[in-house]
Amino acid sequence: MAAPSLLNWRRVSSFTGPVPRARHGHRAVAIRELMIIFGGGNEGIADELHVYNTVTNQWFLPAVRGDIPPGCAAHGFVCDGTRILVFGGMVEYGRYSNELYELQASRWLWKKVKPHPPSSGLPPCPRLGHSFSLYGNKCYLFGGLANESEDSNNNVPRYLNDFYELELQHGSGVVGWSIPVTKGIVPSPRESHTAVIYCKKDSGSPKMYVFGGMCGARLDDLWQLDLETMSWSKPETKGTVPLPRSLHTASVIGNKMYIFGGWVPHKGENIETSPHDCEWRCTSSFSYLNLDTAEWTTLVSDSQEDKKNSRPRPRAGHCAVAIGTRLYFWSGRDGYKKALNSQVCCKDLWYLDTEKPPAPSQVQLIKATTNSFHVKWDEVPTVEGYLLQLNTDLPYQAAPSDSSAALNMPGGRVDPHRQGSNSILPNSISDTVNSTKVEHSAMRGTAMKNKQDFKATDSNAILYSSLASNASNHNSCMVDMLRKNEGPHTSANVGVLSSCLDLRTVTPETSVSSTVSSAQTMVTQQTIKTESSSTNGAVVKDETSLTTFSTKSEVDETCALPATKISRVEMHAVPMPFAKESPSNPVATVKAGERQWCDVGIFKNNTALVNQFYLLPKGKQNISKVGNADVPDYSLLKKQDLVPGTGYRFRVAAINGCGIGPFSKISEFKTCIPGFPGAPSAVRISKNVEGIHLSWEPPTSPSGNILEYSAYLAIRTAQIQDNPSQLVFMRIYCGLKTSCIVTAGQLANAHIDYTSRPAIVFRISAKNEKGYGPATQVRWLQGNNKKASLN
Repeated sequence: MAAPSLLNWRRVSSFTGPVPRARHGHRAVAIRELMIIFGGGNEGIADELHVYNTVTNQWFLPAVRGDIPPGCAAHGFVCDGTRILVFGGMVEYGRYSNELYELQASRWLWKKVKPHPPSSGLPPCPRLGHSFSLYGNKCYLFGGLANESEDSNNNVPRYLNDFYELELQHGSGVVGWSIPVTKGIVPSPRESHTAVIYCKKDSGSPKMYVFGGMCGARLDDLWQLDLETMSWSKPETKGTVPLPRSLHTASVIGNKMYIFGGWVPHKGENIETSPHDCEWRCTSSFSYLNLDTAEWTTLVSDSQEDKKNSRPRPRAGHCAVAIGTRLYFWSGRDGYKKALNSQVCCKDLWYLDTEKPPAPSQVQLIKATTNSFHVKWDEVPTVEGYLLQLNTDLPYQAAPSDSSAALNMPGGRVDPHRQGSNSILPNSISDTVNSTKVEHSAMRGTAMKNKQDFKATDSNAILYSSLASNASNHNSCMVDMLRKNEGPHTSANVGVLSSCLDLRTVTPETSVSSTVSSAQTMVTQQTIKTESSSTNGAVVKDETSLTTFSTKSEVDETCALPATKISRVEMHAVPMPFAKESPSNPVATVKAGERQWCDVGIFKNNTALVNQFYLLPKGKQNISKVGNADVPDYSLLKKQDLVPGTGYRFRVAAINGCGIGPFSKISEFKTCIPGFPGAPSAVRISKNVEGIHLSWEPPTSPSGNILEYSAYLAIRTAQIQDNPSQLVFMRIYCGLKTSCIVTAGQLANAHIDYTSRPAIVFRISAKNEKGYGPATQVRWLQGNNKKASLN
């Protein structure tokens, strides 16, 4: 039986931009959130490249250049990073192609490529309706339909079952065709079939699965090719096999191959007695094959009628694209008007969430005030909103009263690449969000724009985050648990992240870091015994409190997307350490289930300004629905404001058409007590003869006179060698100036952090009459980093 949530189809009814005309025989691929469509036909073959942004609901026509291919239909279309390959297809009635084109989507640049022919045998003949599948650096071509006649007006069809391998060069270009020697029985000739490639997680070799197609009659057979042994086999399956079909789509999400639509035999036809004479019709049936267990599951049967237009109507020759765990379907033909001798094409765009969304990252602090938090979490692709919750029954550990005790908190990244503002919703998901206001232009999210050419921002981008936090007069022990972020590479960048040192102030420009005593040379957090050693003028002594935090987070990314220019920055705030995953923290053993979680609200985007929350009746945390998600009716609940100097625990869950997903790990923050300085901002690093020049701007909220600044460098120690995620900092500067020289000798002792891109890590903090405020943490990227990519 189908899971009810899987039948929750959504039709996209509001979008902007030039919508492509309806068609069939087109192909589509995904690059991140972009669905890229090429070719197809309806009243002539289309030659435009159309792009649909699934985040902004915008269609656009990129300005392509170079060796622009002719329009084609029923062609091969695969995506390798930001490179798209087009092979073959019908270029006009009766005339097929065997040409290969490459599109560099980062520049919208087309190039005709000429692969070397096989060492033995001929290259692929012109064809349509073939499968063209990518795995690693190779494309696999199987089957299709050729025209035996030299006269395009006299079509003599020949079904193919030949098999080719195309080796790609890294980044751009191809090596050539080869004809692998295969074992076992080869599938029968066919066209308009599907082929997907799947490899079991952590085990097994990649396998290509061919399903269905047309060879005079429609087929329902499943074939498997082991790409390591090149052995064909016909796996035995369980469950109900879908009806024979062609012109359907097959998409892999997780370990499932989803089959939708296509041409199937007409109801009541006896396929076995008259396979070549069957009437055909389109279908909207929807099934999946579990590729691990070889079991078919029917989600929408062929006999189910849809009287409410709650799912796509029957169609064939459509396109399907998987973005995250969401499937998008666009256009295709739903019939044939014999009187008019023309196809009837669908104009609609649908999507379907195939499973609940994964847990988001931990909630990250952007800014804290005396009675509010501005928080952020990593975006989860293809979700409709986020449910944010908090509770206030928080046990806090007293930190040493000595001002030298450093307080650190875990953090994550902020990815402000979208405009808009986020609001708390009483009953529905809002379309706007309040985004973090950051003065540096690179920090502002920019909306998706239609650019015909874009490149990664190159070296020395100075980015800073807007993070801070607050602690009580007794301070609260914090542990920086910055999570890892994999992102595009930019060369020689300076990025900013933060790990909170002193949770006593709020700064809108920089990240949170640890409190640093003016009397000591090391950033401190918890007492750890180490051997004495001299480190470039600073001594690490026995019983010295060393900072321990895992800098598994990243920096700046000014990354390029097709038809988009998005500035991204990692802004790392620092939640408190009492999350379950902190085994060293005794408070972490308190079960979250013992506390009452209260809703802050449902948010459209991944940022929230929190100044109040809803008090839920005990035992009734989910009492109504938003879409398929159980959420309270906030209009019936009492609200409570946040108060100064109070700790709050946060968690967040994503919502999609299948409902509410699992909650994130727990983060903890405290509202501020006024008086401490903000963090320095606009950090810059430049090389000079002595080493490097490190400079910064004063805090925008000094809360009095700044008495001094301290700068720190993460250094190599035996402790870091044993646990690379734990950093130890040495103070390299203390004074009133807003700059300092870091000598080559000091840099020789620097720890290179490899938790993401290789970087040297600095921290800078300011002190006023009350003490040190939060620090800005900077990652200075090292090595020959490549330009940003979409891979």
